[in-house]
Amino acid sequence: MAKKRTQWTCQNCGRTTPRYMGRCPGCGEWNTMVESVESKAKPARRASGAPRSKPIPLPDIETEGLDRFPVPIEEFARVLGGGLVPGSLTLVGGDPGIGKSTLLLQASALMAESTGQPVLYVSGEESARQIRMRADRLGITTDQLYVVTETDLETILHHAQEIAPWVVVVDSIQTVTSEDLTSSAGSISQVRHAASRFQGWAKASGVAVFLVGHVTKKGSIAGPKTLEHIVDTVLYLEGERFHAYRLLRSVKNRFGATSEVGVFEMRERGMVEVTNPSEMFLAERMVNAPGSAIAVTMEGTRPLLVEIQALASHSTFGHPRRTANGVDYNRLLLISAVLSRRVGLRLFEQDVFASVVGGLQVQEPAADLAVAVAIASSVKDRPVVADLAVVGEVGLSGEVRTVSHTSSRLKEAARLGFKRCVLPRSVRDTPDLPSDEIQLVPVRSVADAVEKALL
Repeated sequence: MAKKRTQWTCQNCGRTTPRYMGRCPGCGEWNTMVESVESKAKPARRASGAPRSKPIPLPDIETEGLDRFPVPIEEFARVLGGGLVPGSLTLVGGDPGIGKSTLLLQASALMAESTGQPVLYVSGEESARQIRMRADRLGITTDQLYVVTETDLETILHHAQEIAPWVVVVDSIQTVTSEDLTSSAGSISQVRHAASRFQGWAKASGVAVFLVGHVTKKGSIAGPKTLEHIVDTVLYLEGERFHAYRLLRSVKNRFGATSEVGVFEMRERGMVEVTNPSEMFLAERMVNAPGSAIAVTMEGTRPLLVEIQALASHSTFGHPRRTANGVDYNRLLLISAVLSRRVGLRLFEQDVFASVVGGLQVQEPAADLAVAVAIASSVKDRPVVADLAVVGEVGLSGEVRTVSHTSSRLKEAARLGFKRCVLPRSVRDTPDLPSDEIQLVPVRSVADAVEKALL
């Protein structure tokens, strides 16, 4: 006989309690507890006998048929690790209206057209006519792309078994419900159960499955972290609402590098990949403008050149402000303190603003020195050398520390026409440095870097 259980689940962190609580004991947010009733049958006892599983020596495990599926969109394939792994479960998240459905519809059509194999696109939020209207706008005409509007989990799996596609897209996982549970669609239990069923079906059939996940107000995929533990790959589609560029970032990938980034541009005909994002980020750069420095960052295995702008303005208040856009706020505070104490800049009476052009979020410490040089350039009102790139991590003692992938960074800077690069002195002994392509300007301290970088 089925046993019913009532519990309260936080929509923000997933914490469950046996009774209602106004404030979640897990994340501390108010009014996030939602009631869910589960009807779960008692599992039958398993008959005694030989176990189903059997340990196999590692060399005896067959790997045939596990070659990656080709993805015609190069930027998409890069983020996935070079292609789509059979039987993988990929979660794609992002803000509403950022372009998740558009990107996956384009990718589904291109994969179906290039391989001649059927692809199933399941929508629980749009009607078939709405999807057809979007497909007409995107110029999609392939007859190997099958579309169905369905929210019932068992029906979706039935359609997938009948069509036998090689890729399934579910948009979105929050709309899928199962008859095994009585809770409402989008609840923690429904989302977790549906994702687990898709995972088991994908592994058994070898079909790659994409799940679209909504995000909460704080930017995490609703569920919230439950889905990220179940799936193989987690991709976030990022971008500013008023900018045309979108960044597809990998935050988890069991089959490739994490933090890999693919760059797209939203146009009337859909998402268009940007094959050379460094040129895009530097396209509108004003040469010889004070407060601008070029940093060479690493996004996964790809080096990117980005412009970091800084502005220092005299503060009219007792406590000067520090504002960061695209730069970690705590790193900005650290760099400002180092410039005040180790370089002698009077930032205690200056409001400091730092921004990364293009909407990119730069998290790695290798951009510290570029931020410091940009701030010093604004304070001194002296521009940075036009053909100079800056790489290095800033320490609390004012020293410039070494960074990884120095050779790849220098090659990318030289490819885009930069003649010199300020970098830590300790990297001089690094092998394979392209010193014949770009002039190396080694520095030991932030003060030394500011002196050599400014005109």
